[in-house]
Amino acid sequence: MYEAGLAGVYDLVYRSRGKDYDKESAHLAEEILARRPEAASLLDVASGTGAHLEFLRRRFARVEGLERSEDMIGVARAKLPDVTMNQGDMRDFALEREFDAVVCLFCSVAYVSTFEELCATLSSFAGAVPRGGVVAIEPWVFPEDFTPGYVSSHLAREDGRAVARLSHSRREGRLVTMDVHYVEATNEDGITHFTDVHRLTLFSRQEYEEAFTLAGCTVEYLPPGRFDQGLFIGTRR
Repeated sequence: MYEAGLAGVYDLVYRSRGKDYDKESAHLAEEILARRPEAASLLDVASGTGAHLEFLRRRFARVEGLERSEDMIGVARAKLPDVTMNQGDMRDFALEREFDAVVCLFCSVAYVSTFEELCATLSSFAGAVPRGGVVAIEPWVFPEDFTPGYVSSHLAREDGRAVARLSHSRREGRLVTMDVHYVEATNEDGITHFTDVHRLTLFSRQEYEEAFTLAGCTVEYLPPGRFDQGLFIGTRR
């Protein structure tokens, strides 16, 4: 029996789409350690099923996750029972301990709705690291790069299981609504169908950089290459 809903198909879908969590984690650790060589602790915000944490814990002595979805946390805890998974909102969380680095990957920061919320999010990140600590964000696409009406499709397979994913994105101003349909077929349960709606915000490079600055951090932008949409990375002043 597979877990129902997005959390149950997430890892299969993105593994089969070629997402290399190990390589991304290695690149991220390299950038963090270049700025804070003594870094030993890391918080992954919007950590989902723990796919990056699975590899980041090999590179940092202490790692934790922060995630809103109970379903995603459940999958992550089953996968990584020795890693602390906190439930919270990226815009206003406050943990009792600091981390050498706070990261937010896979464009998850785009789920905040306004520039004010983006600033609050960066302020929360900066508040979780000491002076000299590192904050890293993988952005979503910039407004000028978004394709109106974008459609994507994918079929993922493993033994006794297949998941088809179809999505359509529509834009109104800076808000993008992405409708995603999943059709899952398994030997045990036959065919099931569910939908997932994502509401994402298009922020400019200038807005990301301004949010870092207002949070008291330096910032630089690493263009796409190692990360699909690039990476904003800074240190707390």
